[in-house]
Amino acid sequence: MAMRTYTAKPADIEKKWILIDAEGVVLGRLATIVANRLRGKHKTTFTPHMDCGDNVIVINAAKVKITGNKANDSLFHWHTGYPGGIKSRTPAQTLAGKFPERVLEKAVQRMITPNVMGRKLMRNLRVYGGTDHPHEAQNPEVLDVAKLNPKNKRG
Repeated sequence: MAMRTYTAKPADIEKKWILIDAEGVVLGRLATIVANRLRGKHKTTFTPHMDCGDNVIVINAAKVKITGNKANDSLFHWHTGYPGGIKSRTPAQTLAGKFPERVLEKAVQRMITPNVMGRKLMRNLRVYGGTDHPHEAQNPEVLDVAKLNPKNKRG
C-alpha cells in the first residue's frame, strides 16, 4: 500500500485564538514561538501552502526582555527615500518610544517568509504594549510561554 501525503483543505482548518503575556519573556524565544503558532507548525495537520496557524494576541510587549548588550549594540537601519535619508535605531530606543510593540512585530516578521503567505500570516498577529486588548469576545486560550522552558523568562 502506498503512503499518501496529507493535505489540509480550507474546510478542515480550525483556527484558535491564543493569548500570550510577554512580560519578562526573552524577545527571540517569544518570537520563535509566535512565528510557529502563526504558521501552524505545531499542528499535526500542517500544510505548507495553507494558512493553518492560529490567531495570536500578545500583551505587555513593552516589557519584553532583551538579553546581553543587544538592546544597545544592535542597530536597525531604514531609508526614508530621500538623499542622505538613512536612519537607525536600537531596540532599547524603540521599546522606550511611542510604539514599543514594533520590536516584537519586526522580530516575528523577520522569522516568517517574505512572500504573500507571510503577509497573510502577519495579519493574524495582534501585539499590544499594555495589558488591554479588544479581543475578549474571541475567548482566547492563554499560552504561558514563561513556563514552557526556564530559559524563556528573565527577571
